[in-house]
Amino acid sequence: MPDAPTPTHDQLYAMYRSMVTMRRFDAVVTELAEADRIPGYAHTYTGSEAIAAGVCAALRPSDWIASTYRNHGHAIGKGVALRAMAAELHGRRTGTAKGKGGSMHISDFGVGMLGAFGIVAAGMPIALGAALSMKMQGRDEVAVAFFGDGAVHQGVFHEAMGLAKLWNAPVLFVCENNQYAEATALDYHLHTETVANMAAGYALPGVRADGMDVVAVYQATLEAVARARAGGGATLLEFVSYRFSGQYEGDKQTYQPADERAAWWAREPLTAFEQAAAERGLDAARLERIRADADAEVAAAFAAAEQDPWPEPDELYDDVYVSYEGGLR
Repeated sequence: MPDAPTPTHDQLYAMYRSMVTMRRFDAVVTELAEADRIPGYAHTYTGSEAIAAGVCAALRPSDWIASTYRNHGHAIGKGVALRAMAAELHGRRTGTAKGKGGSMHISDFGVGMLGAFGIVAAGMPIALGAALSMKMQGRDEVAVAFFGDGAVHQGVFHEAMGLAKLWNAPVLFVCENNQYAEATALDYHLHTETVANMAAGYALPGVRADGMDVVAVYQATLEAVARARAGGGATLLEFVSYRFSGQYEGDKQTYQPADERAAWWAREPLTAFEQAAAERGLDAARLERIRADADAEVAAAFAAAEQDPWPEPDELYDDVYVSYEGGLR
């Protein structure tokens, strides 16, 4: 397969805007969580923005993704409305799950976001099912499952990989290797040299790339997407990044050495992109406008969401059970 093309300037600006929006959105989430202004657990995405932005840039609007409890970046990358996301975090009726799901359950089928799943690796069979559906309908859409490095120890990880091979399904398994499974370091829990090496057990391609570089992510994903659309089946993609956020908002992160964090922070994806901007022919003033616009859009989304209505008490049981046409169960 030929090398993936270099993204255009417009594509680079769009990916930068996506990353900046993710970073700003989760900065506000951190502020709200610290002030106890949003209920439930929140899991932010700082350090992995290049993965969601690069992967989603390589997809069509009609492609599908399945996410994890650390899902805000994936949702933004796939095009979920900021106000609906903010409203969901505030528990308002206008949220993506009508205020009933919270941070860990953002979804929007209208833009191909199948949902976020609080159970580790649970999105893998969901994405696999979507991919199989596309194949059975004779369509060339693909599906993507995001998961962390800790997910490789779940049985469903191996079940999904095996079935993807058996069915030759157009699915991408995207491992966000952010060095920690909750508080457990990668060098303690991973028993192979890389996550990508695990693909060999299922005779699938395994690709490893720099998850701090949005262009590297985009190009690796584009190649895997092209292979899937052409009937070449699944790929395991491992993108190496670092989780600067805690496992959850409020986590003291005492398990992460200060020198390790500093070394990774020197390579964080937004700074890395900005440092390479001139070499890529990008305009610094336009990047500044993108940052300002993203700040304003995120602030407006949260301000509007806080004024949105709460669900009514009698809505508690709505959407709990499905009513099938013809009385089928």
